[in-house]
Amino acid sequence: MKIVIIGAGQVGSTLAENLASEDNDITLIDLDEQSLNELQDRLDIRIVHGQGSHPEVLEQAGIEDADMLVAVTTHDEVNMVACQIAHSLYKTPQKIARIRSEGYTRPHISKKLFGAQNLPVDTVITPEILVTEHLYRLISQPGALQVLEFADGEVQLIGVRASSDAPMVNEKISALKEHIPGVDVRVAAVYRQSEAIIPTGDTVIHEGDEVFFLASKRDIRKVMAELADKEKPYRKIIVAGGGNIGFRFTEAIEKDYLTKVIELSSERCKFLADNLSQAIVLNGSSSDQDLLLAENIDSTDVFLALTNNDAANIISSMLAKKLGAGKVITLINNSVYVDMMQTSDLDIAISPAQITTGKLLTYVRRGDTVRVYSLRRGAAEAMEIIAHGDSKSSKVVGRNIDEIHLPEGTTIGAIVRENNGRKVALMGAGDTVIEDQDHVILFLSDKSQIRKVELLFQVGVGFF
Repeated sequence: MKIVIIGAGQVGSTLAENLASEDNDITLIDLDEQSLNELQDRLDIRIVHGQGSHPEVLEQAGIEDADMLVAVTTHDEVNMVACQIAHSLYKTPQKIARIRSEGYTRPHISKKLFGAQNLPVDTVITPEILVTEHLYRLISQPGALQVLEFADGEVQLIGVRASSDAPMVNEKISALKEHIPGVDVRVAAVYRQSEAIIPTGDTVIHEGDEVFFLASKRDIRKVMAELADKEKPYRKIIVAGGGNIGFRFTEAIEKDYLTKVIELSSERCKFLADNLSQAIVLNGSSSDQDLLLAENIDSTDVFLALTNNDAANIISSMLAKKLGAGKVITLINNSVYVDMMQTSDLDIAISPAQITTGKLLTYVRRGDTVRVYSLRRGAAEAMEIIAHGDSKSSKVVGRNIDEIHLPEGTTIGAIVRENNGRKVALMGAGDTVIEDQDHVILFLSDKSQIRKVELLFQVGVGFF
């Protein structure tokens, strides 16, 4: 595809990095010439220095025959105007805009504002909402490192770290059936010291392994009990930072958890107090040891550092962990810091750019792709794709999973099929036959195989 990306910040550069290695024609526009040059030195992309909402700059980027415009600058208005120009002057088929302001994204506003007859933005991406949803899923599954949903939540892909006293440690994966009879589960991938292992029934789970498994939502807790430390449902939560993400997240959880939010700005504290109904708002620094001790950090189940400052998030997280917080979740924008955090004693590092990129990739992938998650700092991917056709027009429909020639490092974790109006999840057993309209959930430990997966699900011309 020919894609023009406006904005070379964390989201734009992460997206360009993901797409440049997949045989796409990428042009990146930004006002920061130094950042553009640094990216061009690393990636196979074209760069254009200038304001992405100006027609002449878009023309330099080749907007006339682009398949897609992705406007992800930090300015909502620039992103919206760029989409309007791409539509009005160049008839760009697909236009995606990053929109952050609540004034634009409230459902009753956005429904009227965006569309072909108004502001021609085909897809609105709001990182704050995506990160809030990601965080909510994490605290809903205590002990999980990652929680991803497929098929409208019917199936979840969970990442956990195997603990020393877990029943399945030093056991073969095939023993899961004996440990939890009647529970349908599929281990999609195992990471051991950052090395990907494609699991088989004979693969032995070691302490410290990062295990990704798929199961129906109702069975997740049973599977987690076999692999990780048993954690009680979270109750007490402290949120450090009352910015856009901190506010949205606190608003989403305050009715279900005992929640406190720490915010340095007294003016922002007033906004939080006026707009939150149950959470306690504290004016102060989240790296103030006396404040954390006074708020009983040692009995807090989860501490979330969600400010816009990476250094502040890391320092407050380290302090909270030292003072006895049960679980620490840290928001990190700089990808270098994310890699460093993976080897630290802190629990979970969240990258808004990676989460947003996964959502954007859903619209870039060929075929009928419903959902994409970017994993392992972009090295791996999980995706949900709908199978179409029959045994003559498709390489997957009408075939057992064992008969499908999957690219190296790719596993089919589950199939979700509609049966009499309800969704039924079938874990990826080898004798399962894929049918037309099945939602197939795949895990790719090697993202370079994406194109081969897309070709595998491509329907032959005879189908039409």
